[in-house]
Amino acid sequence: MQITNTILMIRPVNFRMNEQTAVNNYFQEQPEMLQEEVNRKAQQEFDVFVQKLEANGVNVIVVEDTKVPDTPDSIFPNNWVSFHNSGTVCVYPMFAENRRQERREDIFDVLETNGFEISNVMDYTAAEAEGVFLEGTGSILKDRMNQKAYCALSERAHEELFIEFCEDFDCFPVIFTANQTVEGLRKPIYHTNVMMAMAETFVVICLDTIDDKKERKMVVEHIKKDGREVISITEEQMYQFAGNMLQVLGADDKRFMVMSSAAFKSLRQDQIDAIEKHCPILHSPLDTIETCGGGSARCMMAEVFLPKA
Repeated sequence: MQITNTILMIRPVNFRMNEQTAVNNYFQEQPEMLQEEVNRKAQQEFDVFVQKLEANGVNVIVVEDTKVPDTPDSIFPNNWVSFHNSGTVCVYPMFAENRRQERREDIFDVLETNGFEISNVMDYTAAEAEGVFLEGTGSILKDRMNQKAYCALSERAHEELFIEFCEDFDCFPVIFTANQTVEGLRKPIYHTNVMMAMAETFVVICLDTIDDKKERKMVVEHIKKDGREVISITEEQMYQFAGNMLQVLGADDKRFMVMSSAAFKSLRQDQIDAIEKHCPILHSPLDTIETCGGGSARCMMAEVFLPKA
């Protein structure tokens, strides 16, 4: 299946703008409020978001972060771990040193306590010693239905390691570069899932970020060949996190496209209609998390595809 009903989310205790990730995450901004206020607002946004998901039948497993070690980005677990239907858990190499401390084996115990089976752990973290990174489903967009994986290369998405991942999981690699304008220069977007979201029957994508016309054409051909509708967004909408969406299963197998309220408000009516032709939209305000963390709704949700024990 392309989508799941079970989501793992980490409730923050010390959320703030992470100075170590800001060097190549150009979506982050320094807030004009005290650290305690930033964390309090992030917790409020997190709790409202979880309540909305659960109210629509999504199974959310919430794990509280710990104050030690200091992990300001723990609210984005999809970058360090992914859970696969084979029973395999993948652990990924992270660019920022303080993000490596987010990796917690006790979270695997929580999933097993919730009835999921873990049979194998695939650990790519040794690549950190070589300065090589691949940040989970931030870097990798898996088309599980067609055994493909999409990746926009950046400092946080190394081509050779991505190809190794594709070999390990028997996926065809679709590789390209996506850029954004930073102080007049085109620079790589830090994560694929900021400019692209893959649902069962459609893909939301900012094609304007793929500067190379051959690469852009190649990506579109792969999407259309596999029977998905291409719903294009602008760079301006991408900056409102309109590319950072995730399709989930709710009650009675009802599909929802989940995004932030900022992302939703940035969409034109024709884009909303195009998405809602496939499934309803579910959105929640995540302004503090987006401003300080440079990530949004999709980054907060680690999909659980593990088999039931």
